[in-house]
Formats: sequence, C-alpha cells, structure tokens
Amino acid sequence: MRIFIGAVLACLSFSVLAEQADPAALKAQLQDYYFDAARRGDVDMLNTFIESGYSLNTQDEKGYTALILAAYHGEGAYVDRLLAAGADACVQDKRGNTALMGAIFKGELKIAQRLLATDCNPDQRNGAGQTAAMYAGLFKRVELLDELKAKGADLNAEDAIGNSASRLASGEIRTPAPR
Repeated sequence: MRIFIGAVLACLSFSVLAEQADPAALKAQLQDYYFDAARRGDVDMLNTFIESGYSLNTQDEKGYTALILAAYHGEGAYVDRLLAAGADACVQDKRGNTALMGAIFKGELKIAQRLLATDCNPDQRNGAGQTAAMYAGLFKRVELLDELKAKGADLNAEDAIGNSASRLASGEIRTPAPR
C-alpha cells in the first residue's frame, strides 16, 4: 500500500512540476486572476500584484486593462488604487476605447470624474472616431460634458458620420447611410 501511495504522490508531483514548467500557462493564469480581481474590485489581490511588480497595463485579448475593466464594472476603490500605483488611464483597448469611455458608457460618474483628473487628452478618439465627450453627450451625462469642456475637449469635433458631442447632447444622432 505504501508503494501505491508513493507512486500516486510521485505522479502528482510530476504533473505539478509539468504545469509549473509552462511559462505561457502560468502567465495566462496570472492574467486571469488579475482581470478577475479587477472585475470584482478585489483590492487585496491587486495589492499583491502591485507588490510583486506586475505590469499594471497588461492587456487581455480584447485589449482591456484592469483599469478599463474596473471602471466599466464600477469598482471605484480599485480604479483609485490602480491610478495611485501608476496605471496608465490613456491606454486604449483594441477598439480604441479608454477606461473613461467605459465609465461614461456605464454611468459610473464618480469613476469618470476620477479618470478626468488624469493627464489623458480629452479629445482622445476610439476606432470609430468618437471621443469621451461624445459618449457624455449621447448618454446625457451633462455634468461630465461640462467637465470635459473645462478640460479642453472640443465639443464640436465630429466622428466619421458627423456626430459631435454638442449634437448628441441635444438629441441629434446621425447614423450611417444604408448601403
């Protein structure tokens, strides 16, 4: 019986060593933990990543960073901690959206105001040519629109189909012409 238990433990040890030997799998698992913590707002887990020197601007397959995910999911304390630790609020996902755009879209106004205090260009555009001000106008986030304007956002800048923040705020929405 001892030989059998010893053999099972040896097999388990080898499988654990084999899993640990794959750096790509370890990296993927760490990223999963990191992004899951952002979605849940697990600041204790974030602090562990920060203390270990983990890259705070790591992006997933869609280009999302922990800051983008935390802003989108309304995790204000997580957003604050990431920014205090040096996360870049200007990073764009693969569609060009930023954490600020995600916060405005979801109606996370306090988080959006915190992100407005960063050094990002207020007229930063996504892949469709839209700005954070356009999101604020579209979703009637008037207070944020005023703050974006005070920060220098061009409320008359247009996207590819002619929408501007000021037009969107007044309810005028242009859509692409039918093909």
